[in-house]
Amino acid sequence: MNYPLQIRFKILAFAPQIYVEDSQGKTLYYVKQKLFKLKEDIQVFSNANQNQKIARIRANQIIDWSARYFFTDNQGQEIGSVGRQGMKSLWRARYDIFHSGDKNAAFKIQEENPFAKIMDGLFGSIPILGLLSGYLFHPSYLASRPDGSLVMRLRKQPAFLEGKFSLEKLADLEFDEEVNLNFSFMMLLLLERARG
Repeated sequence: MNYPLQIRFKILAFAPQIYVEDSQGKTLYYVKQKLFKLKEDIQVFSNANQNQKIARIRANQIIDWSARYFFTDNQGQEIGSVGRQGMKSLWRARYDIFHSGDKNAAFKIQEENPFAKIMDGLFGSIPILGLLSGYLFHPSYLASRPDGSLVMRLRKQPAFLEGKFSLEKLADLEFDEEVNLNFSFMMLLLLERARG
């Protein structure tokens, strides 16, 4: 994959949808969340035409603060999973990423500056002025290995009427690790978008 990846979604869309492109503008993923589901059920396609499904993301619990989200490929084989760290995520978003079948987290995602997310959310809720919030505050998230070495950074970019993010790779990763991290960041965006 050619990094940095560009991730965007429309803020005013009825159903949450995410578009992911590489640094050369090639579409890698189109993510569509199904509405009105008690358990999250998210489809990942190779493009917006939705003619080739490449993965599925499903929650292990009905609407829960610390649910775990499992990624499977189009044959149903588990790729990995991500779970929010419950109460620890109230102030600063924290997620654990697991490889298929592992009980110990392979990576952790943590918000770099929780104050930026709070200010982005507060300013965004002000009528009319909130339309400009995409230009002022830019939350970012860091993924690291258990030893603390950084591997990826997701950073919000200035944008009008859409969420726009850039995903940078900071260290060498195996392909399956990259895919697991990419899906984890997409799930993070779906869960955190209401909070900035």
